[in-house]
Parts: sequence; structure tokens; C-alpha cells
Amino acid sequence: MKDGKRVFLSGVNQAWIAYGYDFGDKQYYSRKSQFEHYLKLVHDNGGNSVRVWVHIEGATSPHFDGNGYVTGLDKTGSFINEFKEYLKAAHKYNILIFPCLWNGAQNHQDVHYRLDGLIRDTNKLSSYINKALIPFVNAVKNDPALGGWDIMNEFEGEIISGQHNADSCFDTSILKAGGAGWAGAMYSAQILLRFVNWQADAIRRADPHALVTAGSWNARDNTDKLNTHNLYSDHCLRKAGGKQEGILTFFSTHTYSWQGKYDQYAPFKHRASDYGLGKPFVIAEFNQVKGAGMDITAQFNYAYNNGYAGAWSWHIKADGSDTDSTDNQLRGLRSLRGKTDQSKGGVVNFSL
Repeated sequence: MKDGKRVFLSGVNQAWIAYGYDFGDKQYYSRKSQFEHYLKLVHDNGGNSVRVWVHIEGATSPHFDGNGYVTGLDKTGSFINEFKEYLKAAHKYNILIFPCLWNGAQNHQDVHYRLDGLIRDTNKLSSYINKALIPFVNAVKNDPALGGWDIMNEFEGEIISGQHNADSCFDTSILKAGGAGWAGAMYSAQILLRFVNWQADAIRRADPHALVTAGSWNARDNTDKLNTHNLYSDHCLRKAGGKQEGILTFFSTHTYSWQGKYDQYAPFKHRASDYGLGKPFVIAEFNQVKGAGMDITAQFNYAYNNGYAGAWSWHIKADGSDTDSTDNQLRGLRSLRGKTDQSKGGVVNFSL
């Protein structure tokens, strides 16, 4: 909601210029022109939001000491000013920024040990929260271009699937046949949910009005309907980490076809209400190239017309595999430009 009206987050995943090396230690300044180029493209084609990856696996941000404890957002102390510059540019183009802190979809052994320490060791996680996350939130929480926070991208990449547990929150039996754990089955559901819970709690204590999510790999993990269970529910997050404020204010998921078809849980086969969430639901990654034959304009319009709170295509820089071209994503954005229907997605273009 904005100014009393429903809004629809129509946008893209940045997600990076240089994976793991975009913010901190003055790295942003050599990427600034590219970041601003994509902000302008999104604005000029009718988009209003961008999801951007920040720490990822901890390659350069935050800064760790030799024992795996976080000492600050970066080594030189420039991180906050860099990110504020990015937000300033986003404000200029009326773009809301949603920083995604961590990535669970890949495991680069040369740097992942840093993130691993935060996931497994609550003392190390506390050092990140106190020395980096809370200062980050406090520095940008009043910026009009800050949209919200995504704690972790697809933690299912590193989850141990097939674990039986009497508590459905921590039972991953249903994930066994689906491919979860592709980046290395290292962590139980409980440990990963605690990781999300503690950070969400810190963000919401520092900024009670913050929007917070965690991008799931598959909508199957976001619902207690459809013969599955919601790993990301308030109940499960609180049970895992014990922090009462450590819950998500909106849900988000990613959806790609497999062998040319969407699975039975895919958002493009359901209305948002089918998941029974009681909170906004954003399709935070999708594209045409893995869209089961759907054109990208059909995908954006399906999300707008079927109760979702937003749609972010993958990904605007268009490098690597399984991404639409930049031009095709912009074509998708243009299909929603100027829409205002309050009975559907709502207002797409607004001033910050």
C-alpha cells in the first residue's frame, strides 16, 4: 500500500554487476554508471522496483576477522555511503530498492566458509547483526527509495532434504524428490530458519515499518495448502529462532519451468489466494526462457491480474544462463506501465 492505495511492484532483479563485488570497499564507484544505466532503463520502461544482491556469500562484505566474526560492513568503512548513493540514484528514477542480503543457491568454497560460520554459529551471527546489519538498517531506513529487505535467496539450495521430524516446521521429507540441496545439503531447516528469524527480528526492531521477505526456491515451500507446508510461516520462524519479531511481512517465491512445464505449485498456475497466506505474495524471480511457453507480457499481466503483489523478472543484466535478454524484460515492464486498477494489482507508477 502507498498513500492509501494498493500498489504493484513491477520490476526486475538486478541482481548484480559483479557477483559478490558490488558494494563495500569503494567497489560501487566503479560500477555506479552501470547500476544507474539499469535504473534508468527500468524507469523509462514503466518499472518501479529492483531486487539487488548485497553480501551474497561474504566475498567482500561484510568484513570478517580471522576467526569468522564480523567487524563491520566492509574493511574501509565506505559501504553505507556507497549504498546511499545507489538509493539516491534510485530515488531520482522513482525506483524502490529491495536489497537481498545472502545467497543460498550457490556454494563457492573459497568464500562460503564465511557465510557458513554465520549460519551455524549464533555468536558469529550476532556479530553480523550488531556490527553490520543494524547499522545498515539504521543508515537507510528513512530513505524513500528503500523498498524492503530480502534475507536470503533460495536457502533450499543448501538445505538437507528428506529429513523426518515430528515437527512439520523442520520436516523436509517433501523436498526429497524435488532437487533441494543442489548447492550442497549442509543445513537443517531449523538452522536456516533461525538464520532468517534472527535477521528479520533485527531489521524489524531497528525499523518497525520495514518490509521483510526471504525468496523461496519454489512456492511449495510457502504454503500449508496444496498438500505441503509453509517453511516460512510466522510459527516456523519463531519456533526455529525464538525471536518474536523475526517474521516476514510479505512472502516471495521464484518460479521456473522444468522440461518445459511449470510444476503444480507454480504461481502461474494459481491465484495468490490459493496459497492461503494472509500476506502479500511477490513472484520475485521468473522469466520467459523458462516460462513453460508463456510470453513475458503474459507473465507480468498474470501476476497483476491474479492477486500477486509484484513481479520481478530474472535478470536485467542478462549475463549467465537461464535469463531473458534485457530487451525482453523491458518489454514485460512496458505491458504494465500506467496500470492503476485497484480491483487487480493496483498502481504501478507512482512518485517516491
